[in-house]
Amino acid sequence: MFEAIAFYLFAFLTIAMFYITVTTKQALYALTALAAGMIFISAFFFILGADFLGAIQIIVYTGAVMALYAFGMMFFDTTREVKEKKGNKFIIVGLSSLAALLVVVIFATPMVSENIVALYPVAEGVGNTQEVGIVLFTKYLIPFEVAAVMLLVAMIAGIVLAGKKMDISLTLMSADEIEDMKKQNKKVLS
Repeated sequence: MFEAIAFYLFAFLTIAMFYITVTTKQALYALTALAAGMIFISAFFFILGADFLGAIQIIVYTGAVMALYAFGMMFFDTTREVKEKKGNKFIIVGLSSLAALLVVVIFATPMVSENIVALYPVAEGVGNTQEVGIVLFTKYLIPFEVAAVMLLVAMIAGIVLAGKKMDISLTLMSADEIEDMKKQNKKVLS
């Protein structure tokens, strides 16, 4: 009875938070609602008895990923309207579909394979964390490594993108120079 009430409560709260994330125009509200939604998702893991996954959901997604999003939002002017350039839709859809198919194949191949078996059977009295570790580093080792490489690539790309315009120091410029730079940027963007 308690689990059913908790499930429906957290399901409603999660959907409400993600709805706010998608529909709001304020970046701070979107980040806050996204963090709350991720915390509510961790509640599902705790209800199911997967304490390790619930803690990882809070630490990794709510902590690290939200800090990364907040750090990234500091580099962008969220009050300005974004004008997107329309590209060729067939190329975008084709490349996106190919990338999605490739990711599914890479992650599904070790899971479907019958040759990969956990070398250590789960013993009685072993905790949830040990069971996850044994299975993660035996049967799911390849997807785990692919995810690590993808995170490394994303981190390097973030550093490169953040460092592109760091050669100009606004604190060393006069107010007139800053205004001239704003005018030049407006001309370039229009």
